[in-house]
Amino acid sequence: MASEGILLGMGNPLLDISAVVDEEFLSKYDLKLNNAILAEDKHLPLYDEMASKFSVEYIAGGATQNSIRVAQWMVQTPGATSYIGSIGKDNFGEEMKKNSKQAGVNVHYYEHEAVPTGTCGVCVVGGERSLVANLSAANCYKVEHLKKPENWAFVEKAKYIYIAGFFLTVSPESIQLVAEHAAANNKIFSMNLSAPFICEFFKDAQEKVLPYMDYVFGNETEARTFSKAHEWETDNVEEIAIKISQWPKASGTHKRITVITQGADPVVVAEDGKVKLFPVILLPKEKLVDTNGAGDAFVGGFLSQLVQEKPIEECVRAGCYAANVIIQRSGCTYPEKPDFN
Repeated sequence: MASEGILLGMGNPLLDISAVVDEEFLSKYDLKLNNAILAEDKHLPLYDEMASKFSVEYIAGGATQNSIRVAQWMVQTPGATSYIGSIGKDNFGEEMKKNSKQAGVNVHYYEHEAVPTGTCGVCVVGGERSLVANLSAANCYKVEHLKKPENWAFVEKAKYIYIAGFFLTVSPESIQLVAEHAAANNKIFSMNLSAPFICEFFKDAQEKVLPYMDYVFGNETEARTFSKAHEWETDNVEEIAIKISQWPKASGTHKRITVITQGADPVVVAEDGKVKLFPVILLPKEKLVDTNGAGDAFVGGFLSQLVQEKPIEECVRAGCYAANVIIQRSGCTYPEKPDFN
């Protein structure tokens, strides 16, 4: 059984605006499939155009929040998970709160008076997705909110902490604070590479917190970008995973384990200088709805077993199960109960 508040996530809560679009739409906004970017001025009309041109769905999202919701669904113990981030005082924000409560996650949002809740355009073509995040209120998170006793209590209570790399663009101070707390108190701290742009343009912030990471998650594209950014001169995902796991650590209590997903190809797990490969559950193409949230769901499934101290094989199996469920549905959504044993 997972105890109350055992897992804490911190990140950018975003409302996903999801639609099946066309190639023309992607090229108009200069978007690539299987990529995630921050919206620039040229992308701002995209959200309204999606809503007027295509059939859109609104789904509570944001990478870390997705993973925490999936972990909560997998463990089924109410309140086993907590989540911290920033939303606006608006309808989207209310929707997000309702959604999270229904999911059984204990959320503590900082609510911004003047800035709207962040959104993420999820543009789907042929089951693959391209993400365009307009952070808005999510970008306004401040470490002062985290330091408030009622919020810091969630950090104290958690034994496992997970933060997607996207939060590095918002509040590296908050990440550092939590990472140092985890190292000082023998807790498990994990992060995600999250997107090529994080590995390229937020490299310094990522490197500063990397020594604290006990688990590093990512996909093959992000791993290769990380390698390129560090001039490792290898595209071999297994080699990169090992090199990331061997990066110096702030605390010697836990070794670092790197977990890299590769779509339909096996999951790469690197620890102790060795690599293990785990096959994923293959899905016939006609059953694929969209890949939005697949990586987040994998992490959620993985963490759901990690917090119950299950072996790594079980963690990966749960991750693959959760990702397989999510790609057969629109966005990061799931049935009422998991069918995982």
